[in-house]
Amino acid sequence: MNILVKARNTKQLSQKLSSFTFQRLHSCAAIDEVSNSIVIHPTAVVHPNASLGHGVSIGPFCTVGSSAKLGNACKLYPGSHIFGNTQLGDYCTLMTGAVVGDELPGKTVIGSNNVIGHHAVVGVRCQDLKYKIGDECFLYVGDNNDIREYSSIHRSSKPDDKTVIGDKNLIMGLCHVAHDCKIGSNNILANNTMLAGHVVLEDYIHTAGAVVVHQHCHLGSYCFVGGGSVISQDVPKFTLVSGERAELRGLNLEGLRRHGFSDTEIKSLRAAYRKIFMPVNTESGSFDDRLMEVEQHEELGQVDVISSMLQSIRDSFKEPRRGICKFRHRNAS
Repeated sequence: MNILVKARNTKQLSQKLSSFTFQRLHSCAAIDEVSNSIVIHPTAVVHPNASLGHGVSIGPFCTVGSSAKLGNACKLYPGSHIFGNTQLGDYCTLMTGAVVGDELPGKTVIGSNNVIGHHAVVGVRCQDLKYKIGDECFLYVGDNNDIREYSSIHRSSKPDDKTVIGDKNLIMGLCHVAHDCKIGSNNILANNTMLAGHVVLEDYIHTAGAVVVHQHCHLGSYCFVGGGSVISQDVPKFTLVSGERAELRGLNLEGLRRHGFSDTEIKSLRAAYRKIFMPVNTESGSFDDRLMEVEQHEELGQVDVISSMLQSIRDSFKEPRRGICKFRHRNAS
């Protein structure tokens, strides 16, 4: 008898799963055909005051709060949640277990065509003791970002600041972006990259796995950070750093080539790098003197990328910045 009951229950469960799969596929087809349709699973909890765009799909056991605004064709997979004053642009996807927003003063704004990965937590209260309960805090995310599983991105710590992420970033699994960080566009943060508070990443930066960045550090565009590195000082544009306390190892030559820098620009950057960081003798003057020499060099001074590199270095010594990574070299650039 027990065997028959188990078999019957198994058959019923199989039928229910098949029915759910069919309904889910049918619902997706309906969204494609009729853009105005909204599909909400019966087990989802959606507040009547929530604003839902055309073609929104909300799966089983999801939660959508009263102040949430979902753009057109947003899709919430089972067990994902949106809380607080949170706004999603068009075509955003929350994978299973993702949490976006928090019941706090302030706002979380997510742009269009973003994917929030499985069990990622985005737009929640920061882990900073200077945050005061009741203060407004903010997070703004641009368009076309892929935020992978178990990542965490926190709101700002103060009402007069905000955490900002630009467009087309790939933030891989288990990454952390702390309060008040500013991340540009087209960056790749590999697994377990950890950014402390107030870190600034410009554009086209690539970090390898298990990178740790100290608060207030600034990483310049087109730089590369080797795996397992600890960044405690600024990283100038176009450079490559690595190490337990990261040191400059040369230019990010492969990255520069991939992003379309010309041979002339790369050659000029290499010449400038050697003059600044790898002087051939001890009589080459102070660090500032070497920067000035490159700037006034007849050939190098006329190249835009050199000016950009010099400005990146000089900015690193301004308050409250932390100076640049050490420039010891085992091998020539």
